[in-house]
Amino acid sequence: MGSSHLAGPVLVIGTGLLGTSVGLGLRQKGVDVYLSDISPTAQGIAVDIGAGYALDTEQPIAPELVVIGAPPDVTAGLVVQALEDYPSAVVVDIASVKGSILDAVRADERVEPEALARYVGTHPMAGREKSGPSAARGALFTAMPWVLCAHEQAAPSAVKTAEALAIDLGATVHRMSPREHDESVALISHFPQAASSMIASRLLNAPAHQLALAGNGLRDTTRIAASDEKLWIQIFAHNAEALIPILSGMKQDLDRLIATLKDPKGPGALLDLSELMTEGNAGHARIPGKHGAPPQAFAQVTVLVDDKPGQIARLLAEIGEAGINLEDLRMEHSAGYQVGLVDISVLPGRREELISVLSSNGWKVAQ
Repeated sequence: MGSSHLAGPVLVIGTGLLGTSVGLGLRQKGVDVYLSDISPTAQGIAVDIGAGYALDTEQPIAPELVVIGAPPDVTAGLVVQALEDYPSAVVVDIASVKGSILDAVRADERVEPEALARYVGTHPMAGREKSGPSAARGALFTAMPWVLCAHEQAAPSAVKTAEALAIDLGATVHRMSPREHDESVALISHFPQAASSMIASRLLNAPAHQLALAGNGLRDTTRIAASDEKLWIQIFAHNAEALIPILSGMKQDLDRLIATLKDPKGPGALLDLSELMTEGNAGHARIPGKHGAPPQAFAQVTVLVDDKPGQIARLLAEIGEAGINLEDLRMEHSAGYQVGLVDISVLPGRREELISVLSSNGWKVAQ
C-alpha cells in the first residue's frame, strides 16, 4: 500500500466502471472509500469486489472529496446535491463532457458562489468496451490522461484536491478549459465513435459469406461500435455543438469522394483520390504512439504463428532473450487456416537483428 495525497474519506456516487475503478484504486492506496448508487445491485457488486464500504445514510460522513461517476444526463443534478449535502467537501465529476454539466450546475439556483468554488469538472481518459462494476480495475487509470477542467470560480484548494485524486490513481494530469476539452474529445473520441458505429451499421444486412472474409481492417474500424449505446446517446447529445463541425467536414469529404467515384476516369479523378489517401496518411502520422513517438518511428516484422497453445508465449520469450524491446504487437488470424499473423514493432535499428534471431530459431518471418 503506497502513500496517498488524499487523506479521505472519499465518497463515490455512481458505481459503474469508472466509479468502481476509482474506489478500487484509492482503496489500494489505503484511502477510506464509501460507495453510493441508485442501483443496489451495482453498489453491492462494487462493495463485494473491495471498492469501498456501502454508504449508510443513517451514519453521516464528512468526506474530503465526493466523486460523481454517473452518466452525463444526471451528473449535474448529483453535483448540485453533493455540494448541498457535504458543505465541506470538494466535488468532482468524471463524465466525458464538461461544458454542458458546468452550465447546468451554474444555472441551478441552489448553488451559491461558495459552493461553486468547491466544484471541479474532470475527465479520466480511460475505459473499456465492457461496462459496470464487474469490469472495474484498480489500475484502469495508470499512465492514462486525466483532464482537469477547472472553471474560473474554482478554488485553488479544490483544484489541488482534484489533482491529488488523479495522481493517487496513477494518471497523468492535463489541464484544459471546459470548451477546449469538449472540442478535443469531440475530435479524438466522439467522432471516431460515431464513424465506427456508422461503419458497423452497414454490416447489418450483409450476407454471412461476405463477413466471413473480414480481417483486422474491419475489426479495427468497428471495435468501438460495441460500446454502451445508452451512454453514447447522452454523450453525443451533450457535445453536439463541438461534434457537428467535425461531422460536417467528413460529410464534405464523403460528398467529394462520391462525386469523384461517379466518374473515376474523368479529369482530375485520380488526383482527387490520391489527395484523399495522402491526407489520411498525414493525419494518421500525427497520432502519437508509444512515448509520444509517431507510429512510423518503429519498424515492423510479421511472423507466422501456428494456432496452438504456447506459441505466442514462446515467441515473446525468445524476443526478450535476444534483448530486443517490443514496442507494439498486433495479431490477426488467417481466415480458414490454423495460423496467425503477429505484427511486431521494434526500433528500426533492431529490425534486421530480430529477423535474423527469429529465422534462426525456426520462425517463419514474412519479408
